Amino acid sequence: MNAEPLPTGPLPTKPARVSTEPARAEPVRFDTKIAVLLREDLEPWQRLNVTAFLVSGIGASVPEVIGEPYEDADGTGYLPMFRQPVLVFEGTKETLTSAHTKALSRALPRALFTSDLFSTGNDRDNRAAVRAVPTAELDLVGLAVYGPRNAVDKMLKGARMHP
Repeated sequence: MNAEPLPTGPLPTKPARVSTEPARAEPVRFDTKIAVLLREDLEPWQRLNVTAFLVSGIGASVPEVIGEPYEDADGTGYLPMFRQPVLVFEGTKETLTSAHTKALSRALPRALFTSDLFSTGNDRDNRAAVRAVPTAELDLVGLAVYGPRNAVDKMLKGARMHP
């Protein structure tokens, strides 16, 4: 890394903040997408709960989607988050089933949430509830995927942005 030359002339009275972020003229356009698809008939609390659970699966399994840790001006540290937006969609039960089938056929990294998981209270029982149901019979209420933008867009056909 090359050091920048020191400025000549009078020094500023207050040190200038130096950003470590590269200057960008235009917004970043990612070639990948993180998307959550929720069944349209969920209660508001369920939508939030399902979304949180689903994106945790993507973050845990796809490390390249996680950015650097945060720090405020006082030096207090914060956990890293996704480096790109998470887009949330909604659709019918049929839209969710179709999206699930497409995600499987494209081998996209995915997380699912079934209606059975609303009645369990721990990770072990959650996994057992999913394991007990064949793929074609899963009562999906949410699905999160990560992958190339075009593949995710095709998977989401029929879904609409969450209001």
